[in-house]
Amino acid sequence: MTWMLVIFGAITLVPLVLAQLVILLKPDSQLARNILIGKDEQWRDRTHFRTAYGCAWADWLIMVPLAAVGSIAVVHGQSWGYVLWAAAGAISLYINVILWFVEREFALPAFGPLAYFTYYWGFFVLWGAAALGYAVLRLAGQAV
Repeated sequence: MTWMLVIFGAITLVPLVLAQLVILLKPDSQLARNILIGKDEQWRDRTHFRTAYGCAWADWLIMVPLAAVGSIAVVHGQSWGYVLWAAAGAISLYINVILWFVEREFALPAFGPLAYFTYYWGFFVLWGAAALGYAVLRLAGQAV
């Protein structure tokens, strides 16, 4: 289960991390818009841009270190890695509940239901729930 979550997390999170790196380095570029809101789309308003920019900074400052260091630790059998996974999983669930209400109306038509419900929203909910649940079970000593 640990390896499945590490691999699933890498497949899921690496493209997001790279997309957010684009918004951090070139925040108002067409590439950032294409990745985050759909090809040839524009920011709806400054609040939309600031939300995306703020989420990118928060992920790079909090989520990326938690997920990366937590994954390295659990692969090396360190129980504190599961604490970091639990934190990363909780953050992933938290932000995706917010994004469900904030972005769905715009991102769903731009990317289509398959891409939206699997990658843009679904995988992060699945990884977040699995990482949080598994970490709690491991820390409680009930998981194999």
